Amino acid sequence: MADRTVQGGGAEGIRTFPFPVDLSVLGVGMRVGPMKPERTWHAEAPPGRVHRIEFHVVMLFDDGPVRHMIDFTEYEAGAGDLLWIRPGQIHRFSDTSAYRGTVLTMQPGFLPRATVEATGLYRYDLPPLLHPDEAQRAALRSSLRQLRREYKDSTTLPLSLHTAVLRHSLSAFLLRLAHLAASAHDTARREADSAFTQFRDAVERGFATNHSVSAYADQLGCSRRTLVRAVRAATGETPKSFIDKRVVLEAKRLLAHTDLPVGRVGAAIGFPDAANFSKFFHQHTETTPAAFRAEMR
Repeated sequence: MADRTVQGGGAEGIRTFPFPVDLSVLGVGMRVGPMKPERTWHAEAPPGRVHRIEFHVVMLFDDGPVRHMIDFTEYEAGAGDLLWIRPGQIHRFSDTSAYRGTVLTMQPGFLPRATVEATGLYRYDLPPLLHPDEAQRAALRSSLRQLRREYKDSTTLPLSLHTAVLRHSLSAFLLRLAHLAASAHDTARREADSAFTQFRDAVERGFATNHSVSAYADQLGCSRRTLVRAVRAATGETPKSFIDKRVVLEAKRLLAHTDLPVGRVGAAIGFPDAANFSKFFHQHTETTPAAFRAEMR
């Protein structure tokens, strides 16, 4: 297995862990089994600390609630829920003794490109937390059980065929999972006002340089009042709050992931003046950029 990497090359950076090939059956690019306190993907992985992984993790919970942080957002999963963590995302476990269910880990590149695209493996816009209904949950559990059986059966087939069967079984599970994620995403989009959807997409494209509600309203061809109503109906917050939260998230990512000076982090998200950035960050997080960075490392 490759050595762990550290963002920025320093000992204080956020740890980034590759897929644990040495822990998988026959060294194939996936691993599936029960969630247990002693189960880990690396001997040095810090479950209670912020860290990053270079592979996919899907957790299907048998019990709950369990709180899990992904990209600085806390998610609460209950029995029957799934959490899907994608490569590059920062995350942190809560009390590991509370994690009960099945966990699947998968190395990028294990599946062919066509399957990757069909299953939306790198659609970071999809929600990490999924709530399947009873029928969906039963189908997912059945598919996952079949995958576990194939994964553990390392004696009846040559390695090449064993790997091929795993790829097919994994694809079947991920196609079901991707359909669930896309359906949840589409439902959320339908429920949201179209003006909010356009605003959200515009903010995602322009938050690094545009923090003005009026400018977004002009860009979308609607009044500021219409935009305020749409965003409040969809999220319960104001457009300004929505913009600020996205800017803060990017600031947190840059502070945690990189060794950029605080002033350059601010400039990257639309604050050419470092003092203004520090004031903005403190206002929204009740901590300074430097203190946040130190806490994450």
